[in-house]
Amino acid sequence: METDIPGLRWEDLKLKGFKVHELPVSTDAPVRSGRRDFYKMGLMNGEMVIDYGGRILELKGDVLFFVNPRIPHSLVKKISRTSGYACTFTETFMNSREMQDSPLFNVGGDPVIPLDEEQTVFMRSIFRKMLAVYEGDYPHKAELIKSCVGLVIHEALRIRPDQQTATVRNGAGRITHLFLDLLERQFPVERGDGPLALRNPQQFAEHLAVHVNYLNRALKEVTGKPTSAHISARIIAEAKALLEHTDWSVADIAYALGFEYPAYFNNYFKRLTGATPNFFRKV
Repeated sequence: METDIPGLRWEDLKLKGFKVHELPVSTDAPVRSGRRDFYKMGLMNGEMVIDYGGRILELKGDVLFFVNPRIPHSLVKKISRTSGYACTFTETFMNSREMQDSPLFNVGGDPVIPLDEEQTVFMRSIFRKMLAVYEGDYPHKAELIKSCVGLVIHEALRIRPDQQTATVRNGAGRITHLFLDLLERQFPVERGDGPLALRNPQQFAEHLAVHVNYLNRALKEVTGKPTSAHISARIIAEAKALLEHTDWSVADIAYALGFEYPAYFNNYFKRLTGATPNFFRKV
């Protein structure tokens, strides 16, 4: 399998469980649409706009970014040339539970952290250290790089305290966090023998034991978007990933995403994206 991340050889990642590389200034994007089976974090300088799990995020100046493989992500617009460093690692290389529980990789968290000059210098030194260790012959390089990865994560949390901790202090924030977590647990769709269990606001509200109107008010208060918008954005993101990265038929994808008939899925997809599933797959 060929990878589209500059400087990254897929066989190295498979063999060792991690890869540290420098992003060349000529790179077109640090990520592309779809899912992978690795986590990624990096230090980037530049300016671009990405779609991360249905949210539009702006990366500008010096930033740390964190990518969860279970959240579809794609480049929306690249405004300037980018450079920096990235560390890519499998779930088994680091503690998978630590990754899943971290607000930096959580679907409801903010994966982009702006840095000032002093913070950038410090982070750059860590990534350079990881790169030097990775390219060297130190026999315990994996353990040392794990420590460096952990240092980046903890320093990032220190720079930007856990936003979710503050968010869940009120009822609206708590139910929003529970909803986003419940929504994301249904993905990625890896089998087509059963449709999504939860597809509309009423079903989510019943599962969370709240009235649907309360759920909708809470989400609008915290995120600015209603329940249905979050659900549809996530279903469309998953539909795009399945169309682009599997050989499933449109009918199979429709069923897996909870649509009774392919025609319903075709109309839904076209209404939200402006294109039919087949047209999107061919582009």
